[in-house]
Amino acid sequence: MRMKSIQHGTCTAGIGLRLPHIADVVATRPQVGFLEIHPENFLANAHAAELLMELSQHYRISVHTTGISVGSTTGIDRLHLKRLRTLIDKIQPILVSGHLAWSTYGNAYFNDLLPLPFDAESLRLVADHVREVQDFLRRPYLIENPSSYVGFRTSTMSEADFLNELVERSGCKLLCDVSNVVVSAHNLGYDPRDYIDRLPADAIAEFHLGGYTSEEDDANPGSELLIDSHAAAIADPAWNLYAYVVQRCGPKPALIEWDNKTPPLETLLAESSHADQVAWRTMEAPGVSAR
Repeated sequence: MRMKSIQHGTCTAGIGLRLPHIADVVATRPQVGFLEIHPENFLANAHAAELLMELSQHYRISVHTTGISVGSTTGIDRLHLKRLRTLIDKIQPILVSGHLAWSTYGNAYFNDLLPLPFDAESLRLVADHVREVQDFLRRPYLIENPSSYVGFRTSTMSEADFLNELVERSGCKLLCDVSNVVVSAHNLGYDPRDYIDRLPADAIAEFHLGGYTSEEDDANPGSELLIDSHAAAIADPAWNLYAYVVQRCGPKPALIEWDNKTPPLETLLAESSHADQVAWRTMEAPGVSAR
């Protein structure tokens, strides 16, 4: 999805449709650019799925998967993929995305998005799985950059180079999680703007913005580790980097993620409104051309 321009006053940013807020959204029909769901929350909840079908008649829906483990060595769960396609075919979302991570091994599912080394073997595996997912879903699949806390000594390429190669080999699009870039850059010691500059701008189809928290780094006493907790308001470094990436890539659907310590719906709507304002100001700045 690509917007050539963005007009002041237009709602383009979205919020995550989480189970605690569904009734409020159905009742109040707030003005927001789109709603993003984790499909796994709806596949096993018939009532929530009914409400989602109703909302899909009034809102653009984006699907962000958590159970498609493209980095797993044991392959894609085709039964889960089939259930996902059934839901997608019903609601016809504007975007479908997932993570550059692995979370399954055989029949075991882990409640974490686990990292993988950036090397030729991982690239081949992930590219094969992404092509499989796209072929089965019959649509592009967006891959989200991870939040990182450690690096692998066996990695032979940077994360940005890995994503470039993945786009080239699989034809996928990217979901640029701006807050994840801030978190990873801080934890691993690199320049977040340089990372953004190295991504293929034309492949970026969506942004994520989420709150992160800090804790002491046990491995380096006195140092701070940033955690992608989705449990706080979006911090200024993430807003500043968001303005930078909008300037480079142009406006795209931007999603506010707040999954833990969930605030009232009004707080999420205020964050999405601020995301729109940041994009408007960026695109109206002198010297910035619409993409």
